[in-house]
Amino acid sequence: MVNPWRGEVELVIDGKPQTLRLTLGALAELEAELQSGSLVDLVQRFESGAFSSRDVLALVVAGLRGAGWQGRGTDLLQAEIAGGPMAAARAAAELLARAFMLPGAGADDGL
Repeated sequence: MVNPWRGEVELVIDGKPQTLRLTLGALAELEAELQSGSLVDLVQRFESGAFSSRDVLALVVAGLRGAGWQGRGTDLLQAEIAGGPMAAARAAAELLARAFMLPGAGADDGL
C-alpha cells in the first residue's frame, strides 16, 4: 500500500501494482532528462493540460526509479498500464502534486 504522506502513488504496470515516488535524486534525473524547460515548466504544463506523453513517461520513470526500480523508459514502451494513458497521466500529475506539497497540507488536497 502506498503512503501519500511520503509522496507515493500507485500505478499498475503489467498487472502488478508499482509504487512511484519522486525523491530528490529522481527529481534531479527528471530535470536532466527534460529536453526543454525546468521542473517549474513541467508543473505548469500539467496545470494547464499542455503536457505531452513524453512528459508522462518521464514522470512515471522518475517515480519508479525514486521507489527503487532499476529500469529505463524503453522498458515501459510495451508495458500494459491499467487504465491506459489517462491512468498514467493521472499518476504523473499526482506525483508532481505530492512531491511539491507544502508541509501541513493534506495528502489529497488539490488532487
